[in-house]
Amino acid sequence: MIVAKLGGSVAAGSGLRRWLDALESGRGRLVLVPGGGAFAETVREQQRRHGFGEAAAHRMALLAMEQYAVMLADAARWLVPCADGAEIGAALRRGAAAVWLPSAMALADPAIPQSWAVTSDSLAAWLARRLGASLLVLIKSVAAPQPLDAAALAGSGLVDPAFPEFLAGAGVGLAWAGPGDETALARRLAA
Repeated sequence: MIVAKLGGSVAAGSGLRRWLDALESGRGRLVLVPGGGAFAETVREQQRRHGFGEAAAHRMALLAMEQYAVMLADAARWLVPCADGAEIGAALRRGAAAVWLPSAMALADPAIPQSWAVTSDSLAAWLARRLGASLLVLIKSVAAPQPLDAAALAGSGLVDPAFPEFLAGAGVGLAWAGPGDETALARRLAA
C-alpha cells in the first residue's frame, strides 16, 4: 500500500489533471490524502477574522480536506471517498484508489494535536503508519531539497512542525514529487 498526499497548492495551478492521471497508476494500492488548499486557507482567514480557537480551526481544516477529497473524487471517478480503514480496504480490493475523508479517524485519536502544527502532511504520515503502508509520497507544488529529511523539511516550512514526529519510527519510506515528476510517479506507482 502507498499513501500519497496531494497538496492543496497543486489544485491552484494548471497541473492537477496531470497529477490525477499519474496517480491512477496506483489503483488497487493507493490511498490519497487530500491537502486543504484554498479550503483550509478560508478557515485560516475566518479564524483571523472571528478569533475562534485552535480546536475549532483544526476540525474545520479537516472538513476542508474533505471538501478537496470530494472535488478530487468528482474529477477522477476511480477515486473512492473513504472515512475509515474498512472502507479503504474495500476500495482497494475493488481495484479503485481511496481518497481519505479524515475527520472521523483523526478526531478519534487524542494523540493528534488539534492545532495548525498538524496539517495534512502529518495526518498523511499518521495514516500511512496506521495502515502499514510501505511508502508515503508527498506531492507538492515545489521541488524537494535533497537529501530528503523530515526534520529539514519541517525546518524549512515545506511540511508542518509535527511531521518528523509523526513519521519517526513508522517504518514508512518517504518520497517527494514536485513539478515535472508526474511521469516518474506514475512509473513508481505502476511498478
